[in-house]
Amino acid sequence: MEALGRHVLLELHSCNAQKLDDLPFLRETMLSAAEETGATVVGQIFHQFSPQGVTGVVAIAESHLCIHTWPEHRYAAVDIFTCGEDFDPTEAGRLITERLEATDASVTEVRRGVLAVTDPVTPA
Repeated sequence: MEALGRHVLLELHSCNAQKLDDLPFLRETMLSAAEETGATVVGQIFHQFSPQGVTGVVAIAESHLCIHTWPEHRYAAVDIFTCGEDFDPTEAGRLITERLEATDASVTEVRRGVLAVTDPVTPA
């Protein structure tokens, strides 16, 4: 069966807490992970929470990369969704994990849009 996309979910524990609360660092990390692995960045939005934590989304032509951080728990939730074959979400996840210095990481990959029909519907 064909899948329209891949969704990689990262559970990153024991990260560098300072990096998890550094919005410019996280923006650069997410943009670099997208660009270095072949994605086409089309937009971004990041928000710094008070007293701590960051959420951010990098929109890519292939779909998106998102991060949500809890520095007080040294934890980050990251999801990377992609359509097509030009972008490797697993490699992007590896780069993010490395940059956040996570020593305890789990990765789950979900095939999205699994289609039983192989012929696409043609619009009228």
